[in-house]
Amino acid sequence: MDEAQARRVLTAAGLTRGATREPALLAFGENAVFAVGDLVVKVGREAALLERARRELAVADWFAAAGVPAVRAAEPEPRLVEGHPLTVWHRLPDAVRPAGAEDLAVLLRAVHALPAPPFALPARDLLGGVERWLRLAGDAIDPADAAYLWARRDAYAGEVAALAPHIPPGPVHGDALPRNVHVGPDGPALVDLETVSADLREHDLVVMALSRDRYGMPDEEYGAFVSAYGWDVRDWPGCAVLRGARETASCAWVSQHAPGNPRALAEFRRRVTSLRDGDPETRWHSF
Repeated sequence: MDEAQARRVLTAAGLTRGATREPALLAFGENAVFAVGDLVVKVGREAALLERARRELAVADWFAAAGVPAVRAAEPEPRLVEGHPLTVWHRLPDAVRPAGAEDLAVLLRAVHALPAPPFALPARDLLGGVERWLRLAGDAIDPADAAYLWARRDAYAGEVAALAPHIPPGPVHGDALPRNVHVGPDGPALVDLETVSADLREHDLVVMALSRDRYGMPDEEYGAFVSAYGWDVRDWPGCAVLRGARETASCAWVSQHAPGNPRALAEFRRRVTSLRDGDPETRWHSF
């Protein structure tokens, strides 16, 4: 799915009818995310993601009932339009400032304090998307690189399953980054709830450790995150395993953008090379 196809899905859903301006593309990753008037619409890449979209809406309702600041759904169920799951959300007020690591830590503490919801949450299948992302990459990437990531995925899957947690397991956001926090007039709120899961709380914390090591997060910002949360995941013996699994997934995730996007292909190759070389410090670039 490219941007043009996602816009056709919006039109087919009738969501652009009567609009005074063209929907603005806000993000394009697992979903194409558009601002349409007072709404935000997420268009998923394929029908297989419909159940995940349904669960994301249930999570939003659960967070609302529990008082966790987060994006709120405008429609209770996803639509399936031309083979693409589509969800509709209330648009948050304009941000008053960029979100920081400390904002994220405070929200994670709120999520990590929650008991189980009244519906089933899956485990955080960190490596589950690797095969799909590589399939979507197709011939754009070297088959040897795809085979390397498949083998790395299989090796890490068993190690992750055997980890002993430091924090009691429970609900996690699953993709805990400041970019998934919006700071409006009423304060920070979580967005992008599609990876909310029930698993090791360390999943949410290792993301920021990786941001420090791979994406250039300043030490002081990481320190603010640790201080606000109250614990540094790098002190946990399982940190290296969870970091390696997430690096594998993050590398494969970029591959789906490689067809027709030279920047994505270059970034994918950079990441694969650093993993093959066992280099933990090569700078990766957000995509």
